[in-house]
Amino acid sequence: MDRTVTAKHRVNHLIRVPEVRVIGSEGEQLGILKMSEALKRAHEGGFDLVEVAANSTPPVCRIMDYGKFKYEQSKKEHKTRQHQKATQVKEIKLRPRTDKHDLETKVRQILEFLGDGIKTKVTVMFRGREMANQELGRVAMGKVREEIKDAGTIEMEPKMEGRNLYMIVAPKN
Repeated sequence: MDRTVTAKHRVNHLIRVPEVRVIGSEGEQLGILKMSEALKRAHEGGFDLVEVAANSTPPVCRIMDYGKFKYEQSKKEHKTRQHQKATQVKEIKLRPRTDKHDLETKVRQILEFLGDGIKTKVTVMFRGREMANQELGRVAMGKVREEIKDAGTIEMEPKMEGRNLYMIVAPKN
């Protein structure tokens, strides 16, 4: 019944100490036993010896069905992950010379995202000599801000980072 090592628990022969404090399968204290005796008791009941507190002296081990234990742990983790809501951020990329019609299309997409309750990162990308005319990018960002002021709030003001000017817009509650 030897099991392999997991990140959290050592099992059966992977526990390398002479004596351990043993807790039985029903939660009863069996006291401090030699490793061989503890393993024997676990195997007699058809269970595994699992180290649950490695830092104590002597280490605390529990007699349990390790496969069942791992299964229950994974079910708990799955349930906690299920109730978490991941915040989603969509990104819309513009250029400083993005035409009026294209800008309207991008704004419509942003409004759709905000309507769905999704944060949106608006990025104006500069290439080559466009870096000399950063005010064009700020004007484009200003137009976007004006169009979306009713649907969203500016969570982060426009900021330059490298060759990109970006801001983050959150939906209004």
